[in-house]
Amino acid sequence: MIHPSYVELMKVVNNNVEIGEEPVVNSRYSIVIAAAKRARQIIDGAEPLIAHPKCNKPLSIAVEELYTGAVRIVSDDEDLNEGEEA
Repeated sequence: MIHPSYVELMKVVNNNVEIGEEPVVNSRYSIVIAAAKRARQIIDGAEPLIAHPKCNKPLSIAVEELYTGAVRIVSDDEDLNEGEEA
């Protein structure tokens, strides 16, 4: 079994969402896509954002980063807004 579970990851990612706001992650698919994108960045040479990962596999590191909050998932709207401010 994978640890943390999808449910645990979704709770961690959505923990700062205020009542009435749209959750950052609505489905398992979103978590999988976010972890896969981060794993691809690690494979392409990005340094892990956690000091001592429990495993050296890129996907495991990506999941651990999501779980610890080292990586934040942003919605497409947030990403567009940040691009306009720069």
